Amino acid sequence: MSLTALRGSRGARDTRGTRRWTSIGDGPTPTAGRVLTYAVLIGLSIVVLAPVVWAVLSSFKSQSELAQTPPAPLPSSLRTENYTGALSSFDFALYLRNSVIVTVGATLLTVVINTMCAYGLAKYNFRGRNLLFLIVLGTIMIPLQLIFIPVYQMAAQLGLVNSLWGLIIPPAATPTGVFLLRQYMLTIPDELIAAARIDGAGEFRIFTRIVVPLSGAAIAVVTIFSVMWRWNDFLWPLIISQDQSKYTLPVALAQFNSQLVAPFNYILAMSVVSMLPVVIIFLVLQRHIVRGIASTGLK
Repeated sequence: MSLTALRGSRGARDTRGTRRWTSIGDGPTPTAGRVLTYAVLIGLSIVVLAPVVWAVLSSFKSQSELAQTPPAPLPSSLRTENYTGALSSFDFALYLRNSVIVTVGATLLTVVINTMCAYGLAKYNFRGRNLLFLIVLGTIMIPLQLIFIPVYQMAAQLGLVNSLWGLIIPPAATPTGVFLLRQYMLTIPDELIAAARIDGAGEFRIFTRIVVPLSGAAIAVVTIFSVMWRWNDFLWPLIISQDQSKYTLPVALAQFNSQLVAPFNYILAMSVVSMLPVVIIFLVLQRHIVRGIASTGLK
């Protein structure tokens, strides 16, 4: 073996004597801490993704395969009839329409309310502003089960019970969204808003033309969170919906599971289908998550 090849096999060194990778790139050798960090992240990713992969693979299994002990990791064949059979015995189109209407309507309302509230708490100076923000922030610690009864009573008085509006309006304002947007808006220079006011711009125009476009990353984060919350919400739709025609997908799947003989192959197939919209939205907007959340603590 030549001397050059021997040196290449043992690793290369730059002019400062730092050992570098020779197999792929010319970057510095990673430290033990970085290797450990990536190993932990990969391990956690596997732990998080394992149930999802198992659900997708099990959605193609038969009832007998699902009942096997120990369960087989892979299906014997791709049984697409699980999906077609579930769609024929399950009013999927109706429940999907309800879920889409509730998710889109509640998300739009959540973004509008939270953005306006966060703008007022971030850029308007008035007495009691910090106290009001602490009260809004403190509602995060209140369990949702504690306020279901008063919220249901208010919804009943407004005639929202057993209607899609009852699923959209009550949970629209979220303190988490107000907190994220308010912290992000604090990073917008006050001089920019003052200059717009000097130029004659009104408050609504400043809000829609300056603040909202500059807060796009935080709004994207709130949008993703709202879609996930509304799409997967189960308890409030179960309480407010008294007719099957108003059921969303999580409630309908729970009712489908309460049959005398639960068709778990159909349930898994519909669960996989119900996960797809959230996964697609997350993949489209994922680049905004880290940037939006990281920017909430800059000021």
